[in-house]
Amino acid sequence: MKASLLYKIASCLLVLFFVGHTLGFRQTDPQWGVGSLVEAMRTIYFDVQGFRRTYWDFFVGFGFLESVFLMFSAVLAWQLGGMSQEALRRMPVVTWALAISFVAVTLLSWRYFFVVAIIFSFAIALCLILAAWLARRSN
Repeated sequence: MKASLLYKIASCLLVLFFVGHTLGFRQTDPQWGVGSLVEAMRTIYFDVQGFRRTYWDFFVGFGFLESVFLMFSAVLAWQLGGMSQEALRRMPVVTWALAISFVAVTLLSWRYFFVVAIIFSFAIALCLILAAWLARRSN
């Protein structure tokens, strides 16, 4: 297995994660019984550093920030997948930083989220760790 293929796989998984997250993070199921909580998050305003906001604003803002970083990670992984072995070998800080960041995402997903997020983040982290490791190897 080559690092370039693992980066391309990770990139595709990241795009799927991006789409699922972006379309789903604002959805709730009536069976959860959180309707009144969500309504309060949307309707109770407070002033923060000169802006009038709700907790829903923060929730949505942070959700979209996550989406932006998932898409950026997908683009970065795709670009890494198009680089030569020698070029990747000269970029250990970038390759390992990306891999380690998704180990952290996996741990956070395990702690705070659910099965789909855990599976995606774990698969992405695994691809990125293996790719970073293979990138350091000689041909």
